[in-house]
Amino acid sequence: MLTCIIRYHIDPTKKEQFQRYARNWGQAIPRCGADLVGYYAPHEGSSTLAYGIYNIPSLAAYETYRSRLADDPLGRENYAFAQSEKFLLREDRTFLTLASAPHGESQ
Repeated sequence: MLTCIIRYHIDPTKKEQFQRYARNWGQAIPRCGADLVGYYAPHEGSSTLAYGIYNIPSLAAYETYRSRLADDPLGRENYAFAQSEKFLLREDRTFLTLASAPHGESQ
């Protein structure tokens, strides 16, 4: 299992647009094959950092998921929304594997 963590740098004056974007992914991502953990908007501290986190079985499954997301009507709408509103200043993806669970339990 891989965990994808997307780190976003957002325009701090467009937090509401990011929250709409996040809610839309909350519907589209699970429908397209990934296990969404959640989207996180700035609250305290940095006003420009936000995160999206989901799990996917493998990089091959990720490629299939991305293809489904690109074909999904809400996915296409959300990509277009981000482009038109320009609230995403930067987006970085990192894929991680679980090294330790709470209390040292292995996975």
